[in-house]
Amino acid sequence: MSGLLTTLPLTGQTAPAPPVAPRVAHTDARHGATVTDDYHWLRERSNPEVIKYLEAENAYTAAMTQSLKPFADTLYGEMLGRVKQTDLSVPVRDGGYLYYSRTEEGKQYPIRCRRKGSMDAPEEVLLDLNQLATGRKFVGLGAFLVSDDQNLLAYTIDYVGFRQYGLHVKDLRTGQTLPDTAERVTSVEWAADNKTLFFTTEDAVTKRPDKLWRHALGSGTGAQLLYDEKDELYDIGVEKTRDKKYLLMESGSKDTTEFRYLRADRPGDDFTVFLAREKKHRYYPDHREKLFYIRTNKGGKNFEVVTAPENAPSPDHWKVFIPHREDVLIEDMDLFKTFAVSVEKSQAVNHLRVYNFESGAWTSIQFPEPVYSAFPGDTRDYESTTYRYNYQSFITPQSVYDFDTVSGASKLLKRQEVLGGYDPSQYASERLWATARDGVKVPVSIVYKKGFERNGRAPLFLYAYGSYGFATPVTFDSSRLSLLDRGMPYAIAHIRGGNEMGEQWREDGMLMKKKNTFNDFVDCAQYLVDQGWTSKDGLVIEGASAGGLLMGAVVNQRPDLFRAVHLGVPFVDVMNTMFDASLPLTVGEYLEWGNPNEQAAYDYMKTYSPYDNLEKRAYPAMLVTTSLHDSQVMYWEPAKYVARLRTLKTDANPLLLKIKMDPAGHGGASGRYDRLHDRAFEYAWLLSQVGITH
Repeated sequence: MSGLLTTLPLTGQTAPAPPVAPRVAHTDARHGATVTDDYHWLRERSNPEVIKYLEAENAYTAAMTQSLKPFADTLYGEMLGRVKQTDLSVPVRDGGYLYYSRTEEGKQYPIRCRRKGSMDAPEEVLLDLNQLATGRKFVGLGAFLVSDDQNLLAYTIDYVGFRQYGLHVKDLRTGQTLPDTAERVTSVEWAADNKTLFFTTEDAVTKRPDKLWRHALGSGTGAQLLYDEKDELYDIGVEKTRDKKYLLMESGSKDTTEFRYLRADRPGDDFTVFLAREKKHRYYPDHREKLFYIRTNKGGKNFEVVTAPENAPSPDHWKVFIPHREDVLIEDMDLFKTFAVSVEKSQAVNHLRVYNFESGAWTSIQFPEPVYSAFPGDTRDYESTTYRYNYQSFITPQSVYDFDTVSGASKLLKRQEVLGGYDPSQYASERLWATARDGVKVPVSIVYKKGFERNGRAPLFLYAYGSYGFATPVTFDSSRLSLLDRGMPYAIAHIRGGNEMGEQWREDGMLMKKKNTFNDFVDCAQYLVDQGWTSKDGLVIEGASAGGLLMGAVVNQRPDLFRAVHLGVPFVDVMNTMFDASLPLTVGEYLEWGNPNEQAAYDYMKTYSPYDNLEKRAYPAMLVTTSLHDSQVMYWEPAKYVARLRTLKTDANPLLLKIKMDPAGHGGASGRYDRLHDRAFEYAWLLSQVGITH
């Protein structure tokens, strides 16, 4: 394909012309129709013309945004100035040690440490990611698990960003790394004998976690294959109950689970099926005091919790512990010797309810704000009488609390310090409710600086995700203050496809109802305009991954409604990806998006696939970001999208592709300073599109 890449001459010597990707016809037969894709060739990573084109796009973006560099530098300085660069996490007690991580100014990565008995004891550095990063562009830590006797550390590392992790074991007594290792490891767990490791590995092509292994350290016999999941809809993983009594292996699809269990003190035994898989039955077992506790959707979409004797866990012996409720989603269950915590959600807000096994009483942990996020923290000690949780909101920085289950009081252990004089009283947040076109009320969370006037003239930043039942949490981000302080409110649309309003909310935004997700976002955006929060000329939007698909879909639907769009690692080439079963996120995703090999699903999916629905018309300003080594959304999806859109857009608005050619992952760069630089650039570009340049 040599020589096919061309660049147009400068237009009036004011701006470079964008790269033009050659068209090379590629056809596929689908359901009796011939489908042509002129940019299929961009999949050929080893083709020098592909790299040449991607580098040309980066050069074009750099030229088009050169004038933004001082603004981006200003934003980076602001963002960094709010960060306490040398910091320490709240220590977690486990097996006589206090475990924590710390950061040092100027270093990209955290340092994982522990001290024996108290924080006055000498520090023991377990893993310094900065040392592992020497000479590398990317370091991603996966698993980090210490054996029950606290002597051995099993951890996994990815050096590329392709979520491909290698297993390593370190003897914490000697500091030596053992020869025992494995590649493509996706989950790890220790047996109770402190020498047997169970781990899962992924398929080399599809990256689906499909095999469970057992390995006795130092045995010299290698790992023994215990289980091979043949069904391509299912991924597997291994974990251990908090009481350390059982190892659990999950086989899970998007709508069905199946567990196997094994006594942790009998690692040589075979795993036993807990309950055979049954289509659309999702269940999650845990263990406490000779009882299994099972969170199950058998009795209702939003889950209930039942118990069963450990020697007779079949449904015949189930007893209801927490009943199903129509308006409350039970997301998780944390079990301890003397108490349990039900992690719940209703009306797009998190709740933590604590049960005392001795008294049989429930207590709800109270939170001070109407819109917030509260999540379980790291309480490893099964016999603990305190429960750690994390609390934050748009206005309150991340805060770590211990809840005393005896007194019922919460104690603040640490609130993340925001440097530079942050005053939370200067900001306000609200929960709004937008009415979607079918009459459904959609929650919208918004934060702004006090004094903001709802006169329709202000810019506004709207974010959403809306897939996989993942609820977008209302969290604190000190970088966001750079928007708020410039008069730009920040909002999250909690659209269908997440689980903010329960499991039905999720189901109403997937498969043959997926377009509810896009309609909800458009209707939330229109609501914010109609209510005077912003205008079409002031509305900037952002979504990443499946949220990038959302961005592509809504821009096709209502290009007039948005001033500027950031599509991060966007899943925009839906049809071509979902027809390619060799890609990492295809077959298992049939249960989220639909299987296009089926006519009805094909007909529906192609009506919203962003790449397939680009038209000759005006589009908003668009910034598309991705990574060459992303394993979840392949780089060619955004590259093809930009190449095709360039041939169709009738406007003069910028269309930019920024791709990380060095190792980087689905979440971008791994180093904290590198990530901050990227965010500063994205904010500078979005702000500049609504006339804010300093």
